Amino acid sequence: MEELLQAIENGIQAYNEYVGGYALLVLLIPTGVIFAIKYKFLHLTKLRHSINVIRGKFDNKKDEGDINHFSALTTALSATVGTGNIVGVALAIYWGGPGAIFWMWVTGIFGMMLKFVECTLSMKFRHVNRDGTISGGPMYYMEYGLKQKLGKFAKVLAVVFAAATMICSLGTGNMAQSNSISDALMTNYGVPVWSTGLLLTGLVLLVIVGGIKRIAEVTARLVPFMAVVYFISALAVILFNYQDVPQAFALIFTDAFTGTAATGGFAGSTFMLTLLWGVRRGLFSNEAGQGSAAIAHAAAKTKHPVREGLVASVGPLVDTLIICTLTALLIVVTGAWKEDAQGVEMTIIGLSKGLTNLGIAHTGRHIIGAGLLLFAFSTMISWSYYGSRAANYLMGEKAIKPFRYVFGIFVFMGAIGEIELVWHFVDMVITFMTIPNLIALLLLSPVVTKEIKKYFTDFKELA
Repeated sequence: MEELLQAIENGIQAYNEYVGGYALLVLLIPTGVIFAIKYKFLHLTKLRHSINVIRGKFDNKKDEGDINHFSALTTALSATVGTGNIVGVALAIYWGGPGAIFWMWVTGIFGMMLKFVECTLSMKFRHVNRDGTISGGPMYYMEYGLKQKLGKFAKVLAVVFAAATMICSLGTGNMAQSNSISDALMTNYGVPVWSTGLLLTGLVLLVIVGGIKRIAEVTARLVPFMAVVYFISALAVILFNYQDVPQAFALIFTDAFTGTAATGGFAGSTFMLTLLWGVRRGLFSNEAGQGSAAIAHAAAKTKHPVREGLVASVGPLVDTLIICTLTALLIVVTGAWKEDAQGVEMTIIGLSKGLTNLGIAHTGRHIIGAGLLLFAFSTMISWSYYGSRAANYLMGEKAIKPFRYVFGIFVFMGAIGEIELVWHFVDMVITFMTIPNLIALLLLSPVVTKEIKKYFTDFKELA
């Protein structure tokens, strides 16, 4: 049995290293670049309008949907502002060097455009269930948007995406998160993993049985709170080390194209490894192009697909370009990246070093522990929604409730189990979501073009 698991793990790692990783490189950033040029960098030029929409300036309670624009964004953000911002950034630096952060930024900038396109399409092709709730996402625009172009293959593409989403919700959005929480609580406070597992399972089930409205209520409170606490803590350390910030940026930019030689505990990297890890962790951080956020944004109360697309485009800005950058600078300016540590421990070392210099010894470990707990918990409840929408698409509304309880079981399993194989497996499954989604986005770009023209014709003052 052990040999079989090892063989499976080796096969998955080989796929991620030689197939999936390069497929993402070929498709992800180039697709974002194509859309950015085609739509004249709409995600940046209309940023002010996007923020006004998020603020509720255009909210209309009579519009069809389950939640407002702000709640849709916080739900999507709660799925991405998670371990990717604390653990993922540290892993990118460990395996790819500081230069990997540059490629995370590139993924984030063009990811804003990808989020705009996929969420515009998700709104355009969303489906109203019999109970009045909304279902949407790539599986719907694949099946209904691509039907004329691809025939029966459109449905096949949609089924592959939905199945991968269900698996990903149990891996990325569940086991990986609960494992990070239980590991942090065990390491920091000696809390047994089984008790963390039981508590987490109960809390997650308590929230997710209420559906998207309860999930949105919780995330609308958690996301801003946890983001502000982490932001202030990391920023305080960076400002204290302000003299090292220019050097940190210089290292990130130069290392992006040269790679870093092995030093101390650092694993070392080449340019290609730096690029691969930057793109891979960038995608894991903001999920742009993966299509998951489109499922949450489809539930927004609006009749204008482009409006919600603009709201969605702000996600990677917050997630990758702000929060991930703070983590990266925290690790680089404190020298934590040179320590013999990886993952969450690297981030803990960075924050602890910085706060010790500020006269707050040992606080860093507690902030990271609390932040990781809140980040990971919010990610789990949001991904439960993504998985339930995929289950609904594949098996009908009757599958939603059973899926929620299965999700709860996986929370416990993730908390008590060894998770390395799950991380590799999840990296593989992410490509099964992302590649079909990017193909669909390219094929459906004429629909997006038409929607953009219609929206800015109706609202000439925004054009």
